[in-house]
Amino acid sequence: MRFRYLPVTRLLIGLTMAAAVTWSGAASAELKIGYVNAVKVIEEAPQGEAALKKLEAEFGPRDKKLVEMQARIKQLEEELSKNTLVLKEADRRALEHRLNIQRRELRRATQEFREDYNLRRNEELAALQKVVQRAIIEVARQERYDLILHEGVLFASGKTDITNLILKKLGKQLP
Repeated sequence: MRFRYLPVTRLLIGLTMAAAVTWSGAASAELKIGYVNAVKVIEEAPQGEAALKKLEAEFGPRDKKLVEMQARIKQLEEELSKNTLVLKEADRRALEHRLNIQRRELRRATQEFREDYNLRRNEELAALQKVVQRAIIEVARQERYDLILHEGVLFASGKTDITNLILKKLGKQLP
């Protein structure tokens, strides 16, 4: 059994399609659309560089300690491999035990470092995203844009790309 459209339904569908075509044609003539490459803005904004320096200052000392721990482990491994044949069994086992303990401590410290760093990086990124979003909204209002796109865009012409305008705005906001 085939479904039949009622004459009124056909009329409504036709009117809706005609209105959509007319509206989209009229709206596109007046519509001002912009595109922002949000990834580029976050990577190149002065605030992003400042956040990265802040993280480096905060986590630099811990990273240095991890490097020192790795060096100590390497030194113990070399000592063990050089002296395996001349060490007494008890001394060799004690050295292996120390080495295993230090490896465990390094794994634990490295894992804690990564977790803490990722947490802080995400906090800084969230704060930066808010700053970028405010800048985009300010530029959109000042330049009277009707629509700003930033994700999921397959193509944006240079005419609609306002990324550099946003970066310029963010550069002015440097503390």
